[in-house]
Amino acid sequence: MIVLGIESTCDETGCAIVRNGIEILSNVVASQIDLHDTYGGVVPELACRRHVDVIIPIIQRALEEANLSLRDVDLISVAHGPGLIGALLIGLNTAKALSLALKKPLIGVNHVEAHLYAALMPHLQAMPFPSLGVVLSGGHTALVLVKGIGDYQLIGQTIDDAIGEAYDKVAKMMGLPYPGGPHIEQLAKEGDANRYPFRPGQIKNHPYNMSFSGLKTAVLYAVKGVGGRQEKAAPEQDKPHIAASFQEAALGGVVSRAIRAAEEHGCHSLVFGGGVTNNRRLRALVSDSAPHLSAYWPSKGLELDNAAMIAGLGYHTYLRRGADTLALEAVTRIGW
Repeated sequence: MIVLGIESTCDETGCAIVRNGIEILSNVVASQIDLHDTYGGVVPELACRRHVDVIIPIIQRALEEANLSLRDVDLISVAHGPGLIGALLIGLNTAKALSLALKKPLIGVNHVEAHLYAALMPHLQAMPFPSLGVVLSGGHTALVLVKGIGDYQLIGQTIDDAIGEAYDKVAKMMGLPYPGGPHIEQLAKEGDANRYPFRPGQIKNHPYNMSFSGLKTAVLYAVKGVGGRQEKAAPEQDKPHIAASFQEAALGGVVSRAIRAAEEHGCHSLVFGGGVTNNRRLRALVSDSAPHLSAYWPSKGLELDNAAMIAGLGYHTYLRRGADTLALEAVTRIGW
């Protein structure tokens, strides 16, 4: 089955062609970093305008790279949530138009679930379930018991910022470019992670939930001084130490919770999804802290928002429950 996938949940426009949920024939992504860098974050109106401009050329390019035409497509898969409502509508309505014009079935998938599928894609035949899924991105942070494709149980999640969002905001405090994750990670390599006593947030009676707002505030006080009083702010040369201390607290809190949740629920593996999985310190922490657990990571090109994961998951979702109708709606939130 040839599946055409469309991704437009935030600021990446993607189209991919995937055969039988596994074999990626093309995976094209148009980034908007240049558009949003000036603002230090995604501006939804600007993101939507860019989606409109590039979505048709991106679909055409994906087909060309796969050496296929629209007539060869068997299924249209699209991320219908969660995400920015305007951005979602552009991808969803494009998918509906293709489905209607080509008389091909349409399937809507959960963008966050697709992030986990990105790591599972090459290992489905030998994947040990249950596994503990760890979603770490700019918009989502969650621990999920993965019993099989389409069978999940939410274990814990952030109650405020997603971890990627916290990285972006800390980077902005420190005068670093957007997106903040790679710049914080690079700066942290020069710092001492024990210099500042930052701690991840603890949620009373919810040991697997996470909070990054307090950690972010602690960084703000270190960078700007308490109450904005510059005489109490850290010196410029301390920025690498602040970056390292923030990163260790943020990632360490996630990894410790993930390991505990995996052990409590009888999981022998951790499955990671989302853009923050690019972080090398995260991977080192997992390797050092959980040698007894197998770790599955997205392959290169599948860590950030992309349409290959949408097409791959769409294949399995379609086989499990059949096609959606043209009444399918875009949703900003989807429960597990």
